[in-house]
Amino acid sequence: MLVIGGGVAGLATALLAARRGHTAEVFERDARAPGTALDRDFFDWRRPGVPQAVQPHVLLGAARAVLRAELPDVHAEMLRLGARERHELDWFDVRPPARPGDEDLVLLQARRIVLESALTTALRAEPGTVLRYGEPVTGLTAAAGGAEPRVTGLRTPSGRYAGDLVVDAGGRRGGSQSLLAGAGCRPSAVERHRTGLAYFCRWYRLPRGTDEGPRRPWTVTGGAFAGCAVFPSDNRLFAVTVFAHTGDPTRAALRDPAVFEAAARTFPPGAAWLDLGAEPLSEVLATGGLDNRWSPPADGRGPVVSGLVAVGDALAHTNPTLGQGTSLALWAADRVARTAHRDTASPGFAAGYHAWALRTLKPWFDFQAGADTAVGERLAAGAGTGGPDRPDRADRARQAAALFECALEDPEVMRARARVRHLAEPPGRAYADPVVRTRVARWLAHRPGWTPHTAGPDRPQWEKLTTPTPTPARAPQPLPSTSARS
Repeated sequence: MLVIGGGVAGLATALLAARRGHTAEVFERDARAPGTALDRDFFDWRRPGVPQAVQPHVLLGAARAVLRAELPDVHAEMLRLGARERHELDWFDVRPPARPGDEDLVLLQARRIVLESALTTALRAEPGTVLRYGEPVTGLTAAAGGAEPRVTGLRTPSGRYAGDLVVDAGGRRGGSQSLLAGAGCRPSAVERHRTGLAYFCRWYRLPRGTDEGPRRPWTVTGGAFAGCAVFPSDNRLFAVTVFAHTGDPTRAALRDPAVFEAAARTFPPGAAWLDLGAEPLSEVLATGGLDNRWSPPADGRGPVVSGLVAVGDALAHTNPTLGQGTSLALWAADRVARTAHRDTASPGFAAGYHAWALRTLKPWFDFQAGADTAVGERLAAGAGTGGPDRPDRADRARQAAALFECALEDPEVMRARARVRHLAEPPGRAYADPVVRTRVARWLAHRPGWTPHTAGPDRPQWEKLTTPTPTPARAPQPLPSTSARS
């Protein structure tokens, strides 16, 4: 097996395949490999091909379940490196009685570099694996035959490598479309949804002796035109993120650390965490123009190639608001490893994998795209850069926000929300449960005047704090007299 890309998806695919008796070679264009000097690798390593590496990450229960079941040593190494675990139902002072499945409603809180380091450590010790850093893939080798080309290997500046399966784990910037075109494949179909969201993040470390932040308030709040999220992480680190619409003219001011902190403090989670006296560790890290992109090597007729499959962001790139990316990547990596004993060069293997991805991954991709569309439209309308909310959309948004707020008070609703968040149950089933619907309706009935998305400042306050204060001009100073200079 030849794996393009040494990020989370590529490392996991190679390691899972090796654990099932296959050989695996990983080709990574970056010459540097993750180590165990976490802060140095996280803050000082420039990774232009992986701009999301310095943004907050969290592993949902779905990802954690794969690690615990298939890679327990990686899970243990992450905990040794400082990752923390938090059960969703720990929100309540007294956890409700356990039910089957509750054991997977656990967040694994860590920076991306912690997972990459743990995977790299395990892969280096695994027989039958080779890690080739500083060796970018420049092309694919393919053989004619059948309706679509069959990939037989790949090319790098160092030479050609043959393999019975090529796994594209090159991420959303890996250039797989050009590689497929160079192999003679017809163009694959790409489904793309722009989010319209801009994120501004800053990293902090809690003071010594403070191992955990506040249990409350909830770590995500959203207003009509902006919001704030806090991401507890490993080794007393946490990230504060402020988000707004890409069309909001005030967003550029959030790059200023003072403006950023003032804005974050107007939201309950930002104020609660920043009031702990944490030390800032980074500048404000901005990212925007993100999208949700479904880009399998396939079109309406099916796979455009055999002998190659895609995993991770190369297949399903999702906006990080719901934290689904790592879970979907590990699901795909596990699927490839579990089926790698079959005829991987055959069109049937490619077709079977594509059908599995449509059945297993695509519904969660669609859920993410729909959620982001709703948030983007709300923020644009609140900032005055978009049209007014349609009544039907406003009603759906109110229902969704009510479910979120009700979950903070009702363990049954929280459990349903957590099952969706951790990819254990689709929203259409979890939220249709009569018990959940009744409890949310009762919550709303007791609050007839409730308005969602009112956390944080109003628009005039926001524009005031994001408007730079002009520096008073200094009066010109008289030149020293000749006698004073002599």
